[in-house]
Amino acid sequence: MIEIKPITGTIDAIVTVPGSKSYTNRALITAALANGQSMITNALFSDDTKYMASGLNILGIPIEEQQDANRFVVHGKGGIIPVNQANLFIGNAGTAMRFLTAMLTLGNGVYEIDGVMRMRQRPIQDLLDGLRQLGAGVVSKNNNGCPPVVIQGKGLNGGLAVVKGDLSSQYFSALLMTAPYAKNDVVIEVKGNLVSKRYVDMTMALMHQFGVMVENNNYKTFFVKSGQRYKAIHYEVEGDASAASYFFAAAAITSGKVRIVGIGSNSLQGDIHFVDVLKNMGCDVTIGGNWIEIKGNTLHGIDVDMGDMPDVVQTLAAVAVFARGKTRVRNVKNMRIKETDRIAAVVNELRRMGITTVEYEDGFEIEPSSPQPAEIETYDDHRMAMSFALIGLRSHGISIKNPECVSKTFPDYFQRLDALRDGK
Repeated sequence: MIEIKPITGTIDAIVTVPGSKSYTNRALITAALANGQSMITNALFSDDTKYMASGLNILGIPIEEQQDANRFVVHGKGGIIPVNQANLFIGNAGTAMRFLTAMLTLGNGVYEIDGVMRMRQRPIQDLLDGLRQLGAGVVSKNNNGCPPVVIQGKGLNGGLAVVKGDLSSQYFSALLMTAPYAKNDVVIEVKGNLVSKRYVDMTMALMHQFGVMVENNNYKTFFVKSGQRYKAIHYEVEGDASAASYFFAAAAITSGKVRIVGIGSNSLQGDIHFVDVLKNMGCDVTIGGNWIEIKGNTLHGIDVDMGDMPDVVQTLAAVAVFARGKTRVRNVKNMRIKETDRIAAVVNELRRMGITTVEYEDGFEIEPSSPQPAEIETYDDHRMAMSFALIGLRSHGISIKNPECVSKTFPDYFQRLDALRDGK
């Protein structure tokens, strides 16, 4: 457990955040499918990306981890899975589970992917159904629509897959990244509305950089021409917008100033729009090509649809505690199938601090007041630990249980947070 000490002075810091987890894991998959050596620089080294790299190594696709240089060197095999039998363990890394499941349909053998107990509760049936429509042999081993997943690799035929869009955009990213290696053209049709569209934008942009085109028909259908192949390239990962959100929030909560470098106006990451939410709450925002600066001000509550950036909802909850007036968060029902049920977790921990919070199926409402001292449960969820630690920057007696869970995406988070006191 770690106790967060309130900041007594004024934050005025320039911060460089780690590389994006979302881009790192996408780049590892596409580089593995490319033919030849790719270099991924400014990569994130965390539990999630190490599970991905380890899985690819086990599958016979060599990944050199040059952690001191924040660099992966990937020796891609041109769409071939060299190993014909493997059992992969990927912890609670959702991207690794979804992306590897799709990729392994290209193999020739039998593969099983499993994870921690929480991963065994996270749905994947919609992805399996989509892959089966394209000719893959994939099943939920326990017949419950969740991992472990067994893949009978026999190549991917292609064709039409109709997939529900309301649970996870990662299903679509997984299908898209694998689709170029199908025997025939692939059409992916979205049933209903697609959540977290910006993550699919990120996937398509990265595929383009690796040499593959996707036709996007207003997020209703996606078309991938068969026969396209990824090219081995040098790919530089931009800063992680989700990680940046905690430092933006720190400025907002303390009326300080933080500039994040390594991410800016050209970013496709949906979580970059968290700064728009802070602006609507009263913060001053300045954006450059490779940096974003937030200056805190008097905060007021808002009513906001966070459907395209669910990973920063917990960060917003921490800010809302110090606003004037209620904050209502909507359209984030899919938070319930993340590392934990994040809606219930936020509500429980705010109430633990004496904050009146109303839970809804698709979000929550926070009525701000002075937080009481509390030991915060993290539910082995890195984002619970990182976001609720922010409340301790202004309130005494806030301790975070199991702070080590931040290693999932941001291993040195608490050291970085503490460095804000010195303007770093």
